[in-house]
Amino acid sequence: MTAARFFRRIVQTGLGLILLWVGAVVWLGLLYWIVPPVSTLMLGRWLTLQGAERTYVSLDEISPHLPLAVMTSEDSRFCEHHGVDWGAIREVVEEADGDGPSRGASTIPMQVAKNLFLWPSRSYIRKGLEIPVALYLDLIWSKRQMMEIYLNVAEWGEGVFGAEAAARKYFRKSAKNLTRREAALLARALPNPLRRNPARPSSRLSALAGQLQARMARAAPYSACLRPGPATKKSLFEAEGARYFLQDLV
Repeated sequence: MTAARFFRRIVQTGLGLILLWVGAVVWLGLLYWIVPPVSTLMLGRWLTLQGAERTYVSLDEISPHLPLAVMTSEDSRFCEHHGVDWGAIREVVEEADGDGPSRGASTIPMQVAKNLFLWPSRSYIRKGLEIPVALYLDLIWSKRQMMEIYLNVAEWGEGVFGAEAAARKYFRKSAKNLTRREAALLARALPNPLRRNPARPSSRLSALAGQLQARMARAAPYSACLRPGPATKKSLFEAEGARYFLQDLV
């Protein structure tokens, strides 16, 4: 086999894998309307014969304090943007020095894209892939569904995934009964879930949670998209007809 032919084969294989991944993102995004999604971290643990604890619950079965805490802590413009906060990305780029950005600008849709379809380690390639996937997911899902999925796939400790498993592990209660303080502790543990324990918070984690509680009160008027009703942004596939269509597929 000549070098040119070998190179052509490599390119064709790469393009095929890319198209396969794109197709998986498109169809799984639709399928997750009716099937509880799983994250790549959960799949990785199962494939390596490690346990992964998760009980999927609807957003109505989660204390309203938790989605508000997570939105306030991680994506304050969640109800306003369409998957990507371009203003935050611009600020990060402008603040970057020779060592690269000092902070990220991931929105909740971008984190969902990473959790469901990408890998956890940081890289510019992964960040570049997050953006189109986040835009697509925000197009086909409502904001409430986006938050529900995020709170059910987020990692809150070694083998602990989702709000229900986290609430039972750390506070011995259902996610529906979390207090404002407990919700703030869980939200502040998300950036480093393997080292931050909401049940036994360090003085720093406790202080961060206290600051977040104060911010939650100010952020509440901007969280209308988390509540059911006319203020909730509808997704492209919100109609009953789309539900029936997806049910026929499976």
